Amino acid sequence: MSILLLSASVLDSCARKNSVLTTSSSHIYQNPVFEPVLADPTVIQDPKTKLFYAYGTQDNWDDGKGSRLVPILESKDMVNWSYVGPAFQTKPSWKEAGGIWAPDINLVDGKYYLYYSFSTWGDKNPGLGLAISDSPKGPFIDQGKLLDSKSANVPNSIDPFYIEEKGKKYIFWGSFSDSPEQGTFALELTANGKNVLNGQKHKIAAGDFEAVTIFKKNGYFYFLGSKGSCCEGANSKYHVLTARSKNLLGPYLDKEGRDIKERNYGTLVLEGSDSIVGPGHTSGVITDKKGKDWILYHAIDKNNGKLKNGTSRRMLMLDPINWKEGWPLIGSGKPEKNNLQKPII
Repeated sequence: MSILLLSASVLDSCARKNSVLTTSSSHIYQNPVFEPVLADPTVIQDPKTKLFYAYGTQDNWDDGKGSRLVPILESKDMVNWSYVGPAFQTKPSWKEAGGIWAPDINLVDGKYYLYYSFSTWGDKNPGLGLAISDSPKGPFIDQGKLLDSKSANVPNSIDPFYIEEKGKKYIFWGSFSDSPEQGTFALELTANGKNVLNGQKHKIAAGDFEAVTIFKKNGYFYFLGSKGSCCEGANSKYHVLTARSKNLLGPYLDKEGRDIKERNYGTLVLEGSDSIVGPGHTSGVITDKKGKDWILYHAIDKNNGKLKNGTSRRMLMLDPINWKEGWPLIGSGKPEKNNLQKPII
């Protein structure tokens, strides 16, 4: 979920389509931009075709086609999306059981690197893996395990996020747990991004956060992380908080100056509304031609929270990031279905 800058120098069939607003203006859209499900989204632009590709957690869309092993969507404008196929043809073999969750797509040394989580609910030893493709459409070839909870000594080791800084590659990860060993952590990777170095892990945030996103703007690194329940349909309580640091590896302080390595801290940037609940698990930040920042995330319609098979309808949402006094707010701070101006790409 690394940062994608859409500057002038860079830019030169699903069972159910998205719900883009039908309007005479081609510059207006409404959320959600895709449904029924694209959970834990990550996005990238192909520099050759200029098309966007979004990837999400393995889910069964209750359309008779089974569980999609990391669904891939394609778009010209980040608003109109169509399903193109799964990233994986078969599950990786380095773990006996689990789902492929919370992928993170990146363009590394000319190839598409898809870091992913491999876990079951309540898994005692989940982990992160890496798959690589020459194309954003795949096929992605599994490279095996990057780390797991036992090797990293971090319970619930899921939700990878990759970022490069000053010529070095890093993986961030971590999810909920009350264990004193839990939190969001970072480790440096080898030069090819395929393995972790045998260095010390850096704690970034407490164990009440998950789904980390990091992006850099105006001299700060901004942390976005989700808290609350992600997957309980209309009862989901997911929400997103932020903190910032002058250094990639922290410390990250919220608006009140509190270090988010301690529980219960962070500055709220997105929470549920009366009609749409459980917003969270942000993608990387996208900056359009006009300098406007955008972000994808998932959220749930309170009146239509689950598919008939029990899958939470975590719809794909797109909102601008609004800035005030150096701090971000995702959209209005609550997901809405109002008319919005499309990104200028």
